[in-house]
Amino acid sequence: MSTVTERYPIATEDEQTEAIDAAVTALQAGELVIVPTDTVYGIAADAFDKGAVAGLLAAKGRGRAMPPPVLISNVATLDALATRIPEWARTLVEELWPGALTIVLHQQPSLQWDLGEARQTVAVRIPDSDILRRIIDRVGPLATSSANRTTKPAATNADQAEEMLGKMVKAILDGGESPVGEASTIVSATGDEPKILREGAISIDRINEILAEHDVAIRRPGDPDPAAETESDTPATPATDADTEA
Repeated sequence: MSTVTERYPIATEDEQTEAIDAAVTALQAGELVIVPTDTVYGIAADAFDKGAVAGLLAAKGRGRAMPPPVLISNVATLDALATRIPEWARTLVEELWPGALTIVLHQQPSLQWDLGEARQTVAVRIPDSDILRRIIDRVGPLATSSANRTTKPAATNADQAEEMLGKMVKAILDGGESPVGEASTIVSATGDEPKILREGAISIDRINEILAEHDVAIRRPGDPDPAAETESDTPATPATDADTEA
């Protein structure tokens, strides 16, 4: 990974074009980039570049037991990455994407990537960021985690991100302060019922409003699981990891 980091403002259309081109070039070359998302700043890699994903985990100080989620740019990609998607999960996606909801699903068995010890699951989100979606359109799905060292607070501006991870990335896109400043809510859809792994920018109450039509409700952290998921169905993303996803 290069230690020569360029920083790109994205206030104007010309700046955005230059920044997006730089990010795409870096990502396609197997480098890491820091990008502003709709929640907090993220560090991103091409999800299908095994070396780049390993570099992302190393930059954050994380092991393979904490695989990064994947950002996509359109709902059509979801079925290419995941299988056995419950109807209630599709309803959440329809209502809350693009936005601060991450869904953990069974991944397609044919996928040729290595995100870590994900136990045949994948965490997926469409960010509410036009710039980030334009990058994804050109590179493909991005493995993305919050731009911080593990155990440190997620970066909400480019200065914080650069201080923690600047030497590990090729480019930093500077979009000012994060509009939300709180990481996404993570919901597991790998069992019979929805399960909250982390409550973030979207509340459990809001999710349950949407789920009401399916006669299911979210179980809050600590609630007993009436039908425990098998180990193969349990995502590797821990409920207590505050910096799992941007």
